[in-house]
Amino acid sequence: MAEEFLSTSALRDALADATFDRPPAIVSNAHITGLSVARALDAHDVPVIALDRNGDGVAPPSNTVDFAGTVTYPLEDFAGFQADIEAIVDAVGREVVPFGCMDEWAHAYARIDVDGVRLPFADADVVDSVLDKSELYATCERLDVPYPETHRLSDTSIDEAIDALGFPLVVKPALKREFEEAFGTNVIEVTDREEFADVVAAADDEGIDVMAQKRVDVAPGEDRSLASYVPPTGVEEAIGVVGNARVRYPQQFGTSCLVERVDHPEIEDRALGVLEETGYYGISESEFVYDADREEYLLLDVNTRPWKWIGMPVAAGVNLPMAAYAAVTDATYEADTPRDSRWVYLRDYLSLLGSEDAFWDVLSTDDWSALLSGSFETTADTDLTTGVYRPTDPDPAAKLIETEFTDREYYCAC
Repeated sequence: MAEEFLSTSALRDALADATFDRPPAIVSNAHITGLSVARALDAHDVPVIALDRNGDGVAPPSNTVDFAGTVTYPLEDFAGFQADIEAIVDAVGREVVPFGCMDEWAHAYARIDVDGVRLPFADADVVDSVLDKSELYATCERLDVPYPETHRLSDTSIDEAIDALGFPLVVKPALKREFEEAFGTNVIEVTDREEFADVVAAADDEGIDVMAQKRVDVAPGEDRSLASYVPPTGVEEAIGVVGNARVRYPQQFGTSCLVERVDHPEIEDRALGVLEETGYYGISESEFVYDADREEYLLLDVNTRPWKWIGMPVAAGVNLPMAAYAAVTDATYEADTPRDSRWVYLRDYLSLLGSEDAFWDVLSTDDWSALLSGSFETTADTDLTTGVYRPTDPDPAAKLIETEFTDREYYCAC
């Protein structure tokens, strides 16, 4: 495990003193998603380097992370970020395999020009075409994949959007990370013209292209997402599982806090069709919600990177990070036939139980016993896994508690 979170120069020195018998993986950012990727790779003895702009994330203290340290944040200084990665590769003395665990990190790794960086996903132009929702929805249109009614406000006036969508409506960015940095969220619901105009004006001031989208009457607990890895050879050799975000926190528009594997071939086919059309390969999550009014599943988004609950497909026998790593190295990996799996992020799940009187616990007494005893990690017939809490790897959960009860909070939920 990484003994401490190092400065960039100290990290370079530590890496130069180490010996790697296979290419190390890099995870950035180093929080919940980065932790899950590190655990997935460590299960196959892949060395992991966690890089982030500070050490407040939960991944650095994990016993699955070999080295952890500071790197220049790419949204603040891309040239500095590239120089840091070049120095890290030089210190390692061999190739590295990066996993960008939020959009800005995935974008940055796709754009750097550094010898020795083996990208386990498609290049920047392809990633952009998937992440830009206006292009994504155009792809859906061509393939007859349902998606929410959406109007790009660079092409449609505010009044025209109101006439088409009514209120409440949702304002979303074409590319979400800059919007999240500016507004603290990736979606804003507005209820009148003044509020709508204020959000659009604020986005324009930040130089962010936004869209107005019909507010979907989402059926709670019916979401579907294809968690997949598509190799460079195409979707015919893709692996993946479909997950149902059975519980979100907050319940309506929050992030997933309990996800379970389900069989849903139609969702899998639609998602792989979109990925094939765009030419994307790599790890991705294709998100669908069930529109109760239209009585059909709508594609909301495709995340071209690991995401918060990526530990669920790993626990189901489909280790997407290892498949991606193996595709660009000499390692080998073959996925199992998917088995049942449930993933829970206890911090949010317990918050929901304690704050929402209408929410009923969907975990059984046996589930809680397995979680509290730690047997969920070792019992062969359990189908439970977790986002952070692991008795065999306790320091990330301790780090999370530390940030919960102090005035220090990590900048990103994933």
